[in-house]
Amino acid sequence: MKIEHIAMYVNDLEAAREFFIRYLGGRSDDGYHNAKTGFRSYFISFEDGARLEIMNKPGLSDPDKDPNRTGYAHIAFSLGSKEAVDSLSSQLKSDGFEIVSGPRITGDGYYESCIVAIEDNRIEITE
Repeated sequence: MKIEHIAMYVNDLEAAREFFIRYLGGRSDDGYHNAKTGFRSYFISFEDGARLEIMNKPGLSDPDKDPNRTGYAHIAFSLGSKEAVDSLSSQLKSDGFEIVSGPRITGDGYYESCIVAIEDNRIEITE
């Protein structure tokens, strides 16, 4: 068994699509639009076969995303090296994204950086 894909609703579908393509090397499909419901989505595929569906529809609620809550905490992407983590962390910071931790070695041995990225959702990048 494998996880087929992970999905997340976003307010700004195009900005989310651009983030995953620009910073994490994703490849996007042409998108889907249901004219009757207003639902729109893109599937973003990554080099190892993982897929992320980003979605939007009218009437979404957008409560604060307190990091100390139940539910999904972050999506983690492995970049392959400490140098890649350092480089992307630096680029994201200079592009205005908040780095909330790292780059650092965690207590369980990961080399990682955690970024507040898409609409206050956290993205973790690891070696």
